[in-house]
Amino acid sequence: MSQLAMVHTTITRLLANYLTSVWGDYFLSYTHQLTEISMQEKVELEELKEKVRKMLVETPDNSTPKLVLIDAIQRLGVAYHFENEIKSSIQNIFDEFEQNENDDDDLYVVALRFRLVRQQRHYMSPDVFKKFINHDGKFKETLTKDVLGLLSLYEAAHLRVHGEDILEEALTFTITHLKSMGPKLDNSLKVQVSEALSQPIHTNVPRGGAGKYLRIYGNIEAHNNLLLKFAKLDFHILQKMHQRELSELTRWWKDLDIVNKFSYARDKLVECYFWAIEVFFDPKYRRARRTLTKLIVIITVTDDLYDACATYDELVPFTNAIERCDISAMDSILPYMRPLYQVFMDYFDEIEEELTKDGKVECVCSAKNEAKKWTKSYLKEAEWLNAGTIPKCEEYKRNATLTISIQMIIVTSLIVTEEFIAKETFEWMINESLVARTSSLINRLKDDIIGHEHEQQREHGASFIECYMKEYGASKQEAYAETWKEIANAWKDINAEYLRATELPTFVLDPALNLTRLVEILEGDDFTNSKNKLKDLITLLFVEFVNGTSRG
Repeated sequence: MSQLAMVHTTITRLLANYLTSVWGDYFLSYTHQLTEISMQEKVELEELKEKVRKMLVETPDNSTPKLVLIDAIQRLGVAYHFENEIKSSIQNIFDEFEQNENDDDDLYVVALRFRLVRQQRHYMSPDVFKKFINHDGKFKETLTKDVLGLLSLYEAAHLRVHGEDILEEALTFTITHLKSMGPKLDNSLKVQVSEALSQPIHTNVPRGGAGKYLRIYGNIEAHNNLLLKFAKLDFHILQKMHQRELSELTRWWKDLDIVNKFSYARDKLVECYFWAIEVFFDPKYRRARRTLTKLIVIITVTDDLYDACATYDELVPFTNAIERCDISAMDSILPYMRPLYQVFMDYFDEIEEELTKDGKVECVCSAKNEAKKWTKSYLKEAEWLNAGTIPKCEEYKRNATLTISIQMIIVTSLIVTEEFIAKETFEWMINESLVARTSSLINRLKDDIIGHEHEQQREHGASFIECYMKEYGASKQEAYAETWKEIANAWKDINAEYLRATELPTFVLDPALNLTRLVEILEGDDFTNSKNKLKDLITLLFVEFVNGTSRG
């Protein structure tokens, strides 16, 4: 009998009927022997990498082939091997453009250059697209025959910031025409257009995006065989590394006796690891992935405790225990909550031990403080539900951007990366960062859109949808429209922060961006039910070989 079942049965609980994990013990089978990277693979990878590096360096910076090559390297997920070379090339491309404004009239090239430069955090004005606009402010109809140009412009428009009307028009124009021409295209172009409309490059997750582009790139007539071979081998080697890590984490998760100790919660270890690798997939971030996976598991189980199991009166002492963050608080909470509290304490002890070795033990306090703020925000939601309160929208957002836990994940990410971060930068991310707050807002609002219908079928706290409907007397459709509008504006804030905060290393901002991308790829309640797109991506990254055949 589970510990929850032993609690007094007359209490009415808001238990959700969560499905069991679709993965079960599958990833335990990835033994050390199966995931070992051979010496031959290591040698071949290094040889191919040097050939790609040579090609990258020798291709002139001010040429279209250089733009195309950098784009392919980034989209295939191997840019982490050539960060300095790409940074230098883009700087030269940007400087050249600034000094001698290019008069190129090829929409594909102009839009590709614009996107690559902005991705590297240089501000390029959208005025570069004025040459493609008529006197009435609309894009020229002749452009509708240029499929690759439209596709390039569509992707570039997703890096827009506030006030860039030309890019707003570009997005509307390209979506309209790409959708209408899709069925008429040949297979390779049709797939590229379909994938782009489904998930633009800028809002796509790094690892999942690379895996899917590997399938597309080989069917593009002008693809580079050397680069494709290198990208496939690199993907395969990283896949083995990720499989081994996932096997080790699955063993940790099973050893916690989840069936009996956390019967109220979702079994989402595999999905949590997927979240972690999309924040940090680079081999050097192994420790960060492990720590982050455990944190996201804890977040998921705690979310289910507050949201779908415990009563308000039970949650008060649990929240107080987290505030104390001391093992002596164990006796103050109910027995069925104690295993989760123990996991919390073990998690912080593990971080403290590792950070002590790094000389960063003072950062543990920051991680604990974020956890305290997070559980307090959960208790506030439980208080509103208990009192039947639907808060005003701004009050809801202030609290809900904490419950979504993004700020806590970002802070922990920076602590465990083993990268040097100045104290001022760390404090800025905690107290002032727009990208962290905005990522939290997008995650919260998208999560409300995804879970609204399902959650309102049982007793559940109000989402932003209900708050907006009540405060403004709006219909459900109007509330959804407002939510999507806020998300679109929040993306512009993220883009602006990347262009503005150039004194900060990109790796400081990337966790927030990647966490935002993660919620953007979800279709319906994918995380909870692990179906559709999320299941396919996990299969692609951890189960299938690069050539598409199954391990099994």
